[in-house]
Amino acid sequence: MYLFLDSSNWAALLMLVALEIVLGIDNLIFISILVKKLSPSQRDKARILGLTITLVMRITLLYFMSWIITLDHPLLVFKYFYFSGRDLVLLFGGSFLLFKAIMELHDKLDFAKKKKNIKKKYSNFWITVFQISILDAIFSLDSIITAVGMVNKLLIMVVAIIIATVFMLLASKILVSFINLHPTITILCLSFLIMIGVSLVSESFRFYIPKGYLYGAIVFSVFIECLNQIDKNNLIKYQSLRPVRVRVSEAISNLIIKDKKIECTYDFLKKNKHSPTILENNRYKNYFREEEKYMINGVLTLEGRSIKSIMTPRREISWINVEDSLSNIQKKLLDTPHNLFPVCDGELDKIIGVVRAKEILVILNNKFDIIKFASNRPPVVIPDTLNPINLLGVLRKAKGILVIVTNEFGVVQGLITPLDVLEAIAGEFPDDDETPDIVENEKGVWIIKGGTDLHTLEQSLNIIINTKNRNNNASLAGLLISEKGNVPIPGDIVKIPPIECCILESNQYRIDLVKVVITKQDT
Repeated sequence: MYLFLDSSNWAALLMLVALEIVLGIDNLIFISILVKKLSPSQRDKARILGLTITLVMRITLLYFMSWIITLDHPLLVFKYFYFSGRDLVLLFGGSFLLFKAIMELHDKLDFAKKKKNIKKKYSNFWITVFQISILDAIFSLDSIITAVGMVNKLLIMVVAIIIATVFMLLASKILVSFINLHPTITILCLSFLIMIGVSLVSESFRFYIPKGYLYGAIVFSVFIECLNQIDKNNLIKYQSLRPVRVRVSEAISNLIIKDKKIECTYDFLKKNKHSPTILENNRYKNYFREEEKYMINGVLTLEGRSIKSIMTPRREISWINVEDSLSNIQKKLLDTPHNLFPVCDGELDKIIGVVRAKEILVILNNKFDIIKFASNRPPVVIPDTLNPINLLGVLRKAKGILVIVTNEFGVVQGLITPLDVLEAIAGEFPDDDETPDIVENEKGVWIIKGGTDLHTLEQSLNIIINTKNRNNNASLAGLLISEKGNVPIPGDIVKIPPIECCILESNQYRIDLVKVVITKQDT
């Protein structure tokens, strides 16, 4: 042990340990990739066994250094070059490394094969250990030659290799975990192995590539990958600050936009008379049908809408006035295709209860007290500020009874039924006594009711209305009044990018009918 009393031996030991670790990185990378193909329960065992074989093999090669030196003698002689035993080992090892790295890279990139092999198959434990041993014998040559070239004391070389191997044993698990967490790094590591394999093959033909070039390229590539990982982590941190709902909405919206581009491609191919096979292949790449797109947008934007944009407005409510005559009540029941009616005492804001049409007819025919009967079925009342998502729970508890919407002063603003929510998601379902809110009069020209919900308008015309008053209004009429500053009269034109609105019917209180033309399509 007197060797370690000399400071020069300590310096040699430290330098040799550092070089052994650097030269063993390629071996460590390949071990990490190989053990990843094993089942999780076998990975640590294979890693420890493989590195133990590495340690034994390197120490053994040190003791047979005199034999290794003789590997420089020509064994196969050709006209222009020859192969020594060392050259053949390098050629075999480099070729094997190239083959193995390329096959691993192919398996990594072959998504079609991954799709077929749904059930993951793990590699054989002993085959993996054997591959580690073979590759280690190849990788050990440069480190052994480096050790012999730097230090002429066998004990120092053995200690240096033991320390380097222990370090690799500790670092290998961290490296395996790191590669598993960052799959893209596997591609980078396989590229390094291909580069090292090319270096070994070229060295067997005595075309020497300076090691500094190889390690310089590796360090630069690792630096670039570190920047990519930092960028990826920053993106994940930024995304984590945003609500999951927003992220999912954006992802699905991007799919829908991509779907539209695919449809445009299909139309282009069809117009240019491509073959039926190409047409069909592009046609069926669509992710969503038009109805599905509408419903997806309806679901994702439901929470951001107001109750006013979903409800049936006050002026369209059919209600029963207990002060009316029997004949007037019966006429209203027969003329209106609704099943439920608010029963009121003189005016809509004085709701007694909500009663079914057939029950009202039975009460009237039997001359029962309709006020007493309706008072036993009180209405479900919600504020007009309620979140539409919370509205779903209210409708479930109402058990089929319509819900009355009031403002902060208790004035009835409208009513909501489950059908209104369905229309908010899937589009309009007009009753027998209703006409559609949006009618395309001619190409690019629509006739639209003033009370039409802005969200429905945007969905139907595939536009986004750009104005500061957009979020303050639920209907087209409300938006036009806000933009104009008063109730427009027939003939007035109001421009709201990307549409131009011409008032067709209105009075001093409201806008009934509007002609809409798209002037500029959003991209």
